[in-house]
Amino acid sequence: MEEHGPLITNDAVVFGLLMTILALIFYTSASKNTFFQKFYRVVPSVLLCYFIPALFNSFGIISGEDSNLYFVSSRYLLPASLVLFTISIDLKAILKLGPKALTMFLAGTLGIMVGGPLALMTVGFIQPDLLGATGPDAIWRGLATIAGSWIGGGANQTAMLEVFGASSDLFAQMIAVDVLVANLWMAFLLYWAAKPEKIDKAFKADTTAIYELRDKIADFRDKIMKIPTLSDTMTIMGIGFGITGISHLIADFVAPFISENYPALKQYSLDSSFFWIVVIATTAGLLLSFTKVRNLEGAGASRFGSVFLYVLVATIGMQMDLGAVLDNPILFLIGILWMVFHIIIMLIVAWIIKAPFFYVAVGSQANVGGAASAPIVASAFDASLAPVGVLLAVLGYAVGTYGAYLCGLMLQAVSGG
Repeated sequence: MEEHGPLITNDAVVFGLLMTILALIFYTSASKNTFFQKFYRVVPSVLLCYFIPALFNSFGIISGEDSNLYFVSSRYLLPASLVLFTISIDLKAILKLGPKALTMFLAGTLGIMVGGPLALMTVGFIQPDLLGATGPDAIWRGLATIAGSWIGGGANQTAMLEVFGASSDLFAQMIAVDVLVANLWMAFLLYWAAKPEKIDKAFKADTTAIYELRDKIADFRDKIMKIPTLSDTMTIMGIGFGITGISHLIADFVAPFISENYPALKQYSLDSSFFWIVVIATTAGLLLSFTKVRNLEGAGASRFGSVFLYVLVATIGMQMDLGAVLDNPILFLIGILWMVFHIIIMLIVAWIIKAPFFYVAVGSQANVGGAASAPIVASAFDASLAPVGVLLAVLGYAVGTYGAYLCGLMLQAVSGG
């Protein structure tokens, strides 16, 4: 199939298009028009912020692969949004959410580890030649790299590429499976995040701690709410992007230092600059939440954080190409089955321990999506809950290499390679 470049290649134009899309979505979602009110009762606005850019990418109007907007959003806007979300957070209240959040995260990790071999085994019955292959093009080697991405992140995925030695062509196909399947699951989570009550009722889940945290932050906002001045807005921007700059500065020193002097720590993703940027920004925001800086929430700190996060949502949507399924459908079948097994295991555990759907969604996305998308899913429930997603995603970096390596060994055993 002949490949053509995107219709729009200038990132300034693409960014303008994305911002126009976001503006139209939020304008219509706040409209009193009966049609729009009914429409948004069915389709959450955050899902459109994600899915419309995906359609533009799939039809070749823009290209997420050729654009630098996702890199800019994830490295500049994401850390700033994490700072602005966390400066008003109540850390003690987060800790009171209890062990169910951690349990669901670990259930998600287990679902990825076990789901991959089960999916390969299932599809192997349909197409036996997938099993028993040797050499760098053996399917199981490529699937191991997906395990690294879905439990940890990009650094863990690269580690699995080095460990199991998948060919470059196979790895490219696996990246397509990784991105498309993970993004489809994220779209599903964003849809149900707008109406979790039905699932919570079915699971008989106790959501008291989550709503107490949300209400506590809402009460705090109401007490300190004011009309923001230019000084307030510039202070919010200065703190958000100032700490983002400091995070990059420290990460640019720490990550290479660890890579050079402590190579054994690579398995924990401690040589990843992005890891340190996210950790430092989140930590700084939490420390500032114990100071008077948290009163900036009254001037709309988290609102600016939400703006940055929705821009990130749109740039993540740009990465999704629905047409990629046609390239190698059997691989996508494995990926979809893998995600289904992951979901089944999580739902079974959630039903047993009566965990709220919030823990299911964030625990899953902390594995599959990592620090870039876990706070997006968490904030789809409520903006004040975004830090919960970050904290669990950071844990994913730590266990990613171990879980993916064990998954890779199981995939190898299933394949007989």
